[in-house]
Amino acid sequence: MISLQSSGPSNKTLITAKYHIVITLKKSWLLSFFRLRVIINGKDIYTLVKGEKLVIPLTENNPKIVLTDGYHITKPLELVFHHIHTYYFRVVCVIDNYQLVAGIAATIIIYLLGLLTGFLAIKLVSFFPIFYFLFFYYIRRKDFLQIHAA
Repeated sequence: MISLQSSGPSNKTLITAKYHIVITLKKSWLLSFFRLRVIINGKDIYTLVKGEKLVIPLTENNPKIVLTDGYHITKPLELVFHHIHTYYFRVVCVIDNYQLVAGIAATIIIYLLGLLTGFLAIKLVSFFPIFYFLFFYYIRRKDFLQIHAA
C-alpha cells in the first residue's frame, strides 16, 4: 500500500513530480511505539504509517531529509538526484528486536542468579542492558533512529 498522508504538497504534485523518495518502516517493536514523521527541507512534514510505503514527491533537486518522533531527530540527509529519480529508504531503530529480547533475557537471568547467590554485585551487573538501552535513548539521541538505503 502507498501512503500519501501529509501536511505537505497535494496529490497533484505526485503526478507532476520529477523526483520521488519512498520510505518504509522496518518491523520493530520499539518503532511501533513512536509516531514518526519525515521532514523535507524543513517545511514539508509527512507521517510514516506502520506497514505502508510513504511516497514523497519532489519537484526540486537536493532535498534535505530529517526523521523525527518529536524527541529523537536524525542528522540531516541531503540527496542529490543525478541519474536516479527515485530513492528508497528504510527507517530502523538502533536497538532491533533481537537486541531487545536478548537484553531483557540477560537482565532477568543475571538478576535471578544474583538473587539466588545473594551477591549484590551480580544484581547490579544485571542492570547493564537497561543502561545500554537508556544510553541510546537519552544520550545518543541522533543515533537512535536511522535512515538506511533499501
